[in-house]
Amino acid sequence: MAAGKTVLVVDDDPDAVEFVKTVLSQIKGINVVTAFDADKALKIAGSQPLDLVVLDVMMPGKSGFDAFAELRQDEKTQQIPVIMLTAVSEVTGMKFGAADMGEFIGKEPEAFLDKPVDPVKLEKTARKALKL
Repeated sequence: MAAGKTVLVVDDDPDAVEFVKTVLSQIKGINVVTAFDADKALKIAGSQPLDLVVLDVMMPGKSGFDAFAELRQDEKTQQIPVIMLTAVSEVTGMKFGAADMGEFIGKEPEAFLDKPVDPVKLEKTARKALKL
């Protein structure tokens, strides 16, 4: 792999995971690993080096907000860039972004993208977070 970057995609919806994986796979040298819940994602993040996490907000059990907070509290994972994906705006009609999350959790993700995600915007955002 040219870039040798590993991205973890986390969403409870297998179709959403496949969509994000397909978009990110267009970036040369990207290795995509997946998880369908926050607990598995946190185990993966703690056990292997990651260059980016793409994390859904609304998942059963532990939410993406909770997983993000745990990533930021752990010394091994606190520097991993995170892109949050959410349907919060679509479901509630309320806008919610990275700055709001900073107020809510105390730390901001690198980006906060609304679902349905524009593939071009997702790729550009991932490239920026990966410094490609």
